[in-house]
Amino acid sequence: MKEIDFISNLHKSTKRDYLARVNNKKFPKAKAAELAKKWDFEYWDGDRSINYGGYKYIENRWDFVINNLCEFYALPEEAKILDIGCGKGFFLYDLMKLKPMFEVKGIDISKYAIENSKPEIKENLIVGNATQLPWPDNYFDLAVSFNTLHNLYSFELEKALKEMERVGKNKYLCVESYRNENEKANLLYWQVTCEAFNTPEEWEWWFKKTNYNGEYSFIYFE
Repeated sequence: MKEIDFISNLHKSTKRDYLARVNNKKFPKAKAAELAKKWDFEYWDGDRSINYGGYKYIENRWDFVINNLCEFYALPEEAKILDIGCGKGFFLYDLMKLKPMFEVKGIDISKYAIENSKPEIKENLIVGNATQLPWPDNYFDLAVSFNTLHNLYSFELEKALKEMERVGKNKYLCVESYRNENEKANLLYWQVTCEAFNTPEEWEWWFKKTNYNGEYSFIYFE
């Protein structure tokens, strides 16, 4: 288990106005969070004040991440890959294009996201919860989770980390975190679905508690 960053370049490519979101009059923060946590249209394709403001596919956005993951984990030619919190399946679609021999699966709590996923990948995606993954032990050569597990309450997070450890021979996850009061405030201003507000040290405590032995990284709202 070690920290290794595959994601922060994507995270930093988006500009964020923290105060504009928290002071929004049309969608006050509490209202935005209430709508976002339905994981429906408003979360993905509704007003930017609520969340994504239109979650669209960007050609080859994930290629750099995919190539680094494949190299780091020395994945075989016919690797099995799971994306926990797959959303509309954009990562898996790019993965399928680059590695057509891979078996790719995705799971997400959002029925809307699965129904509005890339048509080419939809049959590989299911609606479900990270706390109960419907696959056998060690089924996947790599299980990944990008910016999802921080949305779980503590009693769910423990189950999800154990499940991820169970199904994946290799694991990589990325979650939101903060290192100082400024980043904590920005995270509080920006997030609409986060339930696990943990410092890196607290996240590492969770990993040890649940025997999660995969790699991990954090994104910060600087």
